[in-house]
Amino acid sequence: MATRELAERSFLVTGASSGIGRAVLEALVARGASVTAATRSEAKTRPLLDELRRQHPGADVLWLPLDLSDLASVAQAAEVFLQSGRPLHVLINNAGVAGGKGLTRDGFELTVGTNHLGPFLLTERLLPRLREAPAARIVNVASMAARIPKYIDWEDFIHPGRGAGDRYRRYGLSKLFNAMHARELAKRLEGTRVTTCSLHPGVIASDVWRELPRPLQAVTKLFMGTNQEGAEKVLHCALSPEVEKSSGRFFHRFKELVPNPLAENDALCEELYRRSEALVAQALKARAAA
Repeated sequence: MATRELAERSFLVTGASSGIGRAVLEALVARGASVTAATRSEAKTRPLLDELRRQHPGADVLWLPLDLSDLASVAQAAEVFLQSGRPLHVLINNAGVAGGKGLTRDGFELTVGTNHLGPFLLTERLLPRLREAPAARIVNVASMAARIPKYIDWEDFIHPGRGAGDRYRRYGLSKLFNAMHARELAKRLEGTRVTTCSLHPGVIASDVWRELPRPLQAVTKLFMGTNQEGAEKVLHCALSPEVEKSSGRFFHRFKELVPNPLAENDALCEELYRRSEALVAQALKARAAA
Protein backbone atom coordinates (compact mmCIF):
# COMPACT_ATOMS: atom_id res chain seq x y z
CA MET A 1 0.00 0.00 0.00
CA ALA A 2 1.43 3.38 -1.03
CA THR A 3 2.00 6.03 1.64
CA ARG A 4 3.87 9.34 1.90
CA GLU A 5 5.58 8.77 5.26
CA LEU A 6 9.08 9.14 3.76
CA ALA A 7 8.27 12.07 1.48
CA GLU A 8 10.90 14.32 3.07
CA ARG A 9 13.75 11.81 2.92
CA SER A 10 16.27 10.97 0.20
CA PHE A 11 17.98 7.59 -0.22
CA LEU A 12 20.73 6.20 -2.43
CA VAL A 13 20.63 2.43 -2.96
CA THR A 14 23.38 0.55 -4.79
CA GLY A 15 22.50 -2.59 -6.73
CA ALA A 16 18.88 -1.45 -6.96
CA SER A 17 17.98 -3.11 -10.27
CA SER A 18 17.64 -6.65 -8.90
CA GLY A 19 17.52 -8.77 -5.77
CA ILE A 20 17.37 -7.18 -2.33
CA GLY A 21 18.24 -3.76 -3.74
CA ARG A 22 15.26 -3.80 -6.06
CA ALA A 23 12.92 -4.86 -3.24
CA VAL A 24 14.30 -2.03 -1.06
CA LEU A 25 13.88 0.46 -3.91
CA GLU A 26 10.27 -0.58 -4.52
CA ALA A 27 9.41 -0.35 -0.82
CA LEU A 28 10.97 3.09 -0.43
CA VAL A 29 9.24 4.53 -3.51
CA ALA A 30 5.92 3.11 -2.31
CA ARG A 31 6.41 5.04 0.93
CA GLY A 32 7.05 8.33 -0.85
CA ALA A 33 10.84 8.54 -0.54
CA SER A 34 13.12 10.18 -3.10
CA VAL A 35 15.45 7.42 -4.27
CA THR A 36 18.58 7.31 -6.40
CA ALA A 37 19.11 3.84 -7.89
CA ALA A 38 22.86 3.34 -8.41
CA THR A 39 23.43 0.41 -10.78
CA ARG A 40 25.67 -0.85 -13.57
CA SER A 41 23.00 -1.57 -16.16
CA GLU A 42 20.91 1.19 -17.68
CA ALA A 43 19.04 -1.42 -19.74
CA LYS A 44 17.85 -3.20 -16.58
CA THR A 45 17.25 -0.10 -14.47
CA ARG A 46 15.37 2.38 -16.67
CA PRO A 47 12.40 0.05 -17.38
CA LEU A 48 12.14 -0.62 -13.64
CA LEU A 49 12.10 3.10 -12.84
CA ASP A 50 9.53 3.76 -15.58
CA GLU A 51 7.30 1.07 -14.07
CA LEU A 52 7.65 2.58 -10.60
CA ARG A 53 6.65 5.99 -11.96
CA ARG A 54 3.57 4.40 -13.54
CA GLN A 55 2.65 2.73 -10.26
CA HIS A 56 3.39 5.84 -8.19
CA PRO A 57 2.72 9.03 -10.19
CA GLY A 58 5.10 11.77 -9.17
CA ALA A 59 7.65 9.35 -7.77
CA ASP A 60 11.09 10.96 -7.41
CA VAL A 61 13.38 8.15 -8.55
CA LEU A 62 16.55 8.57 -10.60
CA TRP A 63 19.21 6.34 -12.13
CA LEU A 64 22.90 6.81 -11.32
CA PRO A 65 25.44 4.76 -13.31
CA LEU A 66 27.80 2.96 -10.93
CA ASP A 67 30.25 0.08 -11.31
CA LEU A 68 31.74 -0.75 -7.91
CA SER A 69 34.50 -2.82 -9.49
CA ASP A 70 35.85 0.32 -11.19
CA LEU A 71 36.99 3.06 -8.80
CA ALA A 72 36.92 5.73 -11.50
CA SER A 73 33.25 4.88 -12.06
CA VAL A 74 32.63 5.15 -8.31
CA ALA A 75 34.31 8.56 -8.12
CA GLN A 76 32.35 9.77 -11.14
CA ALA A 77 29.04 8.52 -9.71
CA ALA A 78 29.67 10.34 -6.44
CA GLU A 79 30.55 13.55 -8.29
CA VAL A 80 27.41 13.36 -10.43
CA PHE A 81 25.29 12.89 -7.33
CA LEU A 82 26.95 15.77 -5.47
CA GLN A 83 26.58 18.06 -8.48
CA SER A 84 22.86 17.21 -8.71
CA GLY A 85 22.25 19.01 -5.41
CA ARG A 86 20.02 16.19 -4.16
CA PRO A 87 20.01 15.80 -0.38
CA LEU A 88 20.99 12.45 1.12
CA HIS A 89 19.61 11.03 4.33
CA VAL A 90 20.43 7.33 3.94
CA LEU A 91 23.13 5.59 1.91
CA ILE A 92 22.48 1.86 1.50
CA ASN A 93 25.61 0.03 0.33
CA ASN A 94 23.80 -3.06 -0.91
CA ALA A 95 25.45 -4.13 -4.19
CA GLY A 96 27.97 -6.94 -4.15
CA VAL A 97 29.23 -10.09 -5.79
CA ALA A 98 30.02 -13.61 -4.55
CA GLY A 99 32.07 -16.40 -6.09
CA GLY A 100 33.71 -14.20 -8.72
CA LYS A 101 37.24 -14.74 -9.91
CA GLY A 102 39.88 -12.43 -11.27
CA LEU A 103 40.69 -8.78 -10.60
CA THR A 104 38.86 -5.47 -10.69
CA ARG A 105 39.56 -2.76 -13.26
CA ASP A 106 42.12 -1.34 -10.80
CA GLY A 107 43.90 -4.63 -10.12
CA PHE A 108 42.31 -5.62 -6.81
CA GLU A 109 40.91 -9.07 -6.04
CA LEU A 110 37.44 -8.99 -7.60
CA THR A 111 35.24 -9.78 -4.59
CA VAL A 112 37.11 -7.73 -1.99
CA GLY A 113 37.56 -4.85 -4.44
CA THR A 114 33.90 -4.78 -5.47
CA ASN A 115 32.33 -5.46 -2.08
CA HIS A 116 34.58 -3.29 0.07
CA LEU A 117 36.78 -0.80 -1.79
CA GLY A 118 34.01 0.36 -4.12
CA PRO A 119 31.52 1.07 -1.31
CA PHE A 120 34.34 2.53 0.82
CA LEU A 121 35.14 5.13 -1.83
CA LEU A 122 31.48 5.88 -2.55
CA THR A 123 30.83 6.45 1.15
CA GLU A 124 33.87 8.70 1.54
CA ARG A 125 32.86 10.88 -1.39
CA LEU A 126 29.23 11.17 -0.24
CA LEU A 127 29.99 11.93 3.40
CA PRO A 128 29.83 15.73 2.89
CA ARG A 129 26.24 15.45 1.63
CA LEU A 130 25.26 13.06 4.42
CA ARG A 131 26.69 15.49 6.99
CA GLU A 132 24.34 18.19 5.70
CA ALA A 133 21.23 16.20 6.65
CA PRO A 134 19.46 16.75 10.01
CA ALA A 135 20.02 13.02 10.60
CA ALA A 136 21.70 10.57 8.25
CA ARG A 137 22.59 6.91 8.19
CA ILE A 138 25.00 4.62 6.33
CA VAL A 139 23.87 1.00 5.98
CA ASN A 140 26.36 -1.65 4.85
CA VAL A 141 24.70 -4.88 3.72
CA ALA A 142 27.15 -7.50 4.97
CA SER A 143 26.60 -11.20 5.72
CA MET A 144 27.09 -13.86 8.36
CA ALA A 145 29.77 -15.08 5.97
CA ALA A 146 31.83 -12.53 7.93
CA ARG A 147 32.30 -15.39 10.42
CA ILE A 148 34.50 -17.30 7.98
CA PRO A 149 37.85 -15.44 8.31
CA LYS A 150 39.93 -16.39 11.34
CA TYR A 151 42.62 -13.84 10.52
CA ILE A 152 43.22 -11.01 8.03
CA ASP A 153 45.86 -11.29 5.34
CA TRP A 154 46.12 -7.84 3.77
CA GLU A 155 47.57 -9.42 0.62
CA ASP A 156 44.06 -10.72 -0.11
CA PHE A 157 43.32 -7.26 -1.53
CA ILE A 158 45.58 -8.04 -4.45
CA HIS A 159 45.93 -11.73 -5.27
CA PRO A 160 43.06 -13.49 -7.10
CA GLY A 161 41.35 -16.39 -5.35
CA ARG A 162 42.68 -19.90 -5.84
CA GLY A 163 39.67 -22.09 -6.52
CA ALA A 164 36.03 -21.93 -5.41
CA GLY A 165 36.75 -22.45 -1.70
CA ASP A 166 39.24 -19.60 -1.58
CA ARG A 167 36.90 -17.33 -3.51
CA TYR A 168 34.16 -18.00 -0.96
CA ARG A 169 36.64 -17.15 1.81
CA ARG A 170 37.29 -13.84 0.04
CA TYR A 171 33.54 -13.22 0.03
CA GLY A 172 33.51 -13.75 3.80
CA LEU A 173 36.46 -11.40 4.13
CA SER A 174 34.71 -8.70 2.10
CA LYS A 175 31.62 -9.01 4.31
CA LEU A 176 33.78 -8.82 7.44
CA PHE A 177 35.28 -5.64 5.99
CA ASN A 178 31.75 -4.24 5.53
CA ALA A 179 31.09 -4.72 9.25
CA MET A 180 34.51 -3.32 10.23
CA HIS A 181 34.00 -0.32 7.94
CA ALA A 182 30.71 0.53 9.63
CA ARG A 183 32.31 0.22 13.07
CA GLU A 184 35.29 2.44 12.24
CA LEU A 185 33.06 5.00 10.53
CA ALA A 186 30.92 5.21 13.67
CA LYS A 187 34.02 6.15 15.67
CA ARG A 188 35.10 8.76 13.14
CA LEU A 189 31.60 10.24 12.91
CA GLU A 190 30.96 10.36 16.64
CA GLY A 191 29.47 13.72 17.57
CA THR A 192 27.99 14.25 14.09
CA ARG A 193 24.43 13.61 12.92
CA VAL A 194 25.55 10.60 10.81
CA THR A 195 25.27 7.06 12.19
CA THR A 196 26.21 3.71 10.68
CA CYS A 197 25.38 0.02 10.86
CA SER A 198 25.89 -3.25 9.03
CA LEU A 199 23.67 -6.30 8.79
CA HIS A 200 23.09 -9.83 7.61
CA PRO A 201 19.93 -9.76 5.45
CA GLY A 202 19.57 -13.55 5.51
CA VAL A 203 20.75 -16.07 2.94
CA ILE A 204 18.81 -14.62 0.03
CA ALA A 205 18.29 -15.81 -3.55
CA SER A 206 19.55 -12.53 -4.97
CA ASP A 207 21.75 -11.52 -7.88
CA VAL A 208 24.83 -11.47 -5.63
CA TRP A 209 25.39 -15.10 -6.71
CA ARG A 210 25.55 -14.24 -10.42
CA GLU A 211 29.22 -15.25 -10.72
CA LEU A 212 28.50 -18.84 -9.66
CA PRO A 213 27.92 -21.45 -12.41
CA ARG A 214 24.24 -21.41 -13.41
CA PRO A 215 23.44 -25.00 -12.33
CA LEU A 216 24.93 -24.30 -8.89
CA GLN A 217 22.98 -21.02 -8.69
CA ALA A 218 19.72 -22.83 -9.38
CA VAL A 219 20.26 -25.51 -6.75
CA THR A 220 21.62 -23.14 -4.12
CA LYS A 221 18.75 -20.66 -4.44
CA LEU A 222 16.20 -23.38 -3.66
CA PHE A 223 17.29 -23.17 -0.02
CA MET A 224 17.41 -19.37 0.27
CA GLY A 225 14.98 -16.71 1.45
CA THR A 226 13.20 -14.17 -0.73
CA ASN A 227 14.43 -10.73 -1.69
CA GLN A 228 11.48 -9.20 0.17
CA GLU A 229 12.57 -10.94 3.38
CA GLY A 230 16.06 -9.54 2.95
CA ALA A 231 14.70 -6.07 2.18
CA GLU A 232 12.73 -6.02 5.45
CA LYS A 233 15.97 -6.37 7.41
CA VAL A 234 17.72 -3.69 5.34
CA LEU A 235 14.81 -1.30 5.82
CA HIS A 236 14.85 -1.93 9.57
CA CYS A 237 18.49 -0.86 9.68
CA ALA A 238 17.80 2.14 7.43
CA LEU A 239 14.73 3.42 9.25
CA SER A 240 14.45 2.09 12.81
CA PRO A 241 15.08 4.71 15.54
CA GLU A 242 16.65 1.99 17.72
CA VAL A 243 19.43 1.38 15.22
CA GLU A 244 20.43 5.04 15.46
CA LYS A 245 21.28 4.45 19.13
CA SER A 246 23.70 1.63 18.23
CA SER A 247 25.95 3.28 15.66
CA GLY A 248 28.58 0.97 14.22
CA ARG A 249 26.89 -2.24 15.28
CA PHE A 250 26.02 -5.36 13.25
CA PHE A 251 22.43 -6.62 13.08
CA HIS A 252 20.99 -10.07 12.43
CA ARG A 253 17.25 -10.80 12.58
CA PHE A 254 16.61 -7.25 13.80
CA LYS A 255 18.95 -7.64 16.79
CA GLU A 256 22.57 -6.69 17.51
CA LEU A 257 25.12 -9.45 17.08
CA VAL A 258 28.91 -9.80 16.97
CA PRO A 259 29.55 -11.51 13.61
CA ASN A 260 33.25 -12.15 14.21
CA PRO A 261 35.64 -11.15 17.04
CA LEU A 262 37.83 -9.52 14.37
CA ALA A 263 35.04 -7.03 13.74
CA GLU A 264 35.35 -5.87 17.37
CA ASN A 265 39.08 -5.24 17.14
CA ASP A 266 39.40 -1.46 17.02
CA ALA A 267 43.04 -1.53 15.92
CA LEU A 268 42.20 -3.79 12.97
CA CYS A 269 39.21 -1.64 12.02
CA GLU A 270 41.39 1.45 12.02
CA GLU A 271 44.07 -0.31 9.99
CA LEU A 272 41.49 -1.46 7.43
CA TYR A 273 40.33 2.14 7.04
CA ARG A 274 43.86 3.48 6.59
CA ARG A 275 44.83 0.76 4.12
CA SER A 276 41.63 1.28 2.16
CA GLU A 277 42.25 5.02 1.96
CA ALA A 278 45.78 4.44 0.69
CA LEU A 279 44.82 1.77 -1.86
CA VAL A 280 41.98 3.85 -3.28
CA ALA A 281 44.11 6.99 -3.53
CA GLN A 282 46.92 5.07 -5.22
CA ALA A 283 44.56 3.45 -7.72
CA LEU A 284 42.85 6.73 -8.64
CA LYS A 285 46.22 8.46 -9.04
CA ALA A 286 47.39 5.68 -11.37
CA ARG A 287 44.19 5.94 -13.43
CA ALA A 288 44.55 9.71 -13.72
CA ALA A 289 48.15 9.34 -14.91
CA ALA A 290 47.33 6.65 -17.48
